[in-house]
Amino acid sequence: MAPYAQGERLSPKPPATGGKLLSLKGNWAFQRLRKGRAGRGRFVNVKWLPAGELRVGIVVSKKVGKAVVRNRIKRRLREILRRLHLPKAHLLVIASPEAREATFAELFQDLIRTLKKSGLIQ
Repeated sequence: MAPYAQGERLSPKPPATGGKLLSLKGNWAFQRLRKGRAGRGRFVNVKWLPAGELRVGIVVSKKVGKAVVRNRIKRRLREILRRLHLPKAHLLVIASPEAREATFAELFQDLIRTLKKSGLIQ
């Protein structure tokens, strides 16, 4: 196992869930999620609607930080979502500016708590 930021370690392999996440495409998909179920956490907010397949959109605004920081947060969120067994839905994950200070483990816990609050997972 290779070390991660600040001494964190990832498990050797993510579960075999098919690998790549499908992305939400187009403005219409994002606009439609405004009517979806919502959950708010310390580092992320989520919105989702039931759908025929799992599609994920990750939004990290410039308020969070420069490109390197935003991309690190997106990579971490994608990896967390890959490791979860999520039901078929269109899911929007919005990172808050506080996410720049969060470790992988803190993001993981906050995202799970937020998904539970929104009712997507039990």
